[in-house]
Amino acid sequence: MSDTFFTIQTIIQNRRTIKPFMMNGNKIPDEQITDLLALADWAPTHGLTEPWRFVVYTEPAAFCHQHAEMYKQNTSADEFAQGVYDNLAHQGDKASHVIIAVMRRGDLAKIPAFEELAATACAVQNLLLGATALNLASYWGTGGMILKPAMKAFLKLRDEDEVMGVLYFGYADEHPKGIRMVPLAEKVKWIK
Repeated sequence: MSDTFFTIQTIIQNRRTIKPFMMNGNKIPDEQITDLLALADWAPTHGLTEPWRFVVYTEPAAFCHQHAEMYKQNTSADEFAQGVYDNLAHQGDKASHVIIAVMRRGDLAKIPAFEELAATACAVQNLLLGATALNLASYWGTGGMILKPAMKAFLKLRDEDEVMGVLYFGYADEHPKGIRMVPLAEKVKWIK
């Protein structure tokens, strides 16, 4: 095996979900975020549609406030929970940057939407792996209003576009250890 393989293996095996409240509030230079976005731009893409789009917040509090207000405005009074509102409003308090990942459907009808979603997910994975290589903490979330029609409207997306999630980036003082619950042998079938 080559050194390059072992480097990639180490990065992949050390990528962890680190929730925003576990981040320490230190700021990542915008240039590093730009570098991560450049990695995302090299995701595989069928038909060269490059469907990934990103909305970057350098001040997470701005997004979190908007997210919480979106929840409040789009939740009936009997379903509204102040705790949910507060959580959304403060979720990024210790994050450095927030990035909303979007799949913008291409114009080639022959390419299934699934492939555009998969390509965008690959772009997100490139971001997460790049963050790991830079010893940054990252979290890919889909809670709150992220997958709701209100978020699509807020982002001025078309019906055929999809919000893939919100990504929080920052620094963390601790990185959890990784585990796999199901052995690889139970997930793979070899045919000879």
